[in-house]
Amino acid sequence: QVRLVESGGGFVQAGGSLRLSCTASGGTFTTLSLGWFRQAPGKEREFAAAISWSGAHAVYADSVKGRFTIARDNAKNTVYLQMNSLKPEDTAVYYCAATKILRDVVTDLNNYWGQGTQVTVSS
Repeated sequence: QVRLVESGGGFVQAGGSLRLSCTASGGTFTTLSLGWFRQAPGKEREFAAAISWSGAHAVYADSVKGRFTIARDNAKNTVYLQMNSLKPEDTAVYYCAATKILRDVVTDLNNYWGQGTQVTVSS
């Protein structure tokens, strides 16, 4: 059973930056592809970014491409989401997700989930 714990959320003004972290335990980190999803109030959870087990491949939603960067540190069992040029519409609970295949992370097939971290962007 993989356990994911997110951190790094908070309150930021539009145009600012935040870096989210997600640390995994209970599994072999280097076999996992990892991703970030988000859920805004009153909306369904949506995909934001994902990265392959090696870090060689990354996928982004169009809404965050060019502003967010996903990265991983296999020595620390941690995946990061660097969020720059934040907009009020980025306000959401951000969830870390993990499963073996990158495509399955993106399509939410058999993902493990963290508990989420709140990001609030003021205008």
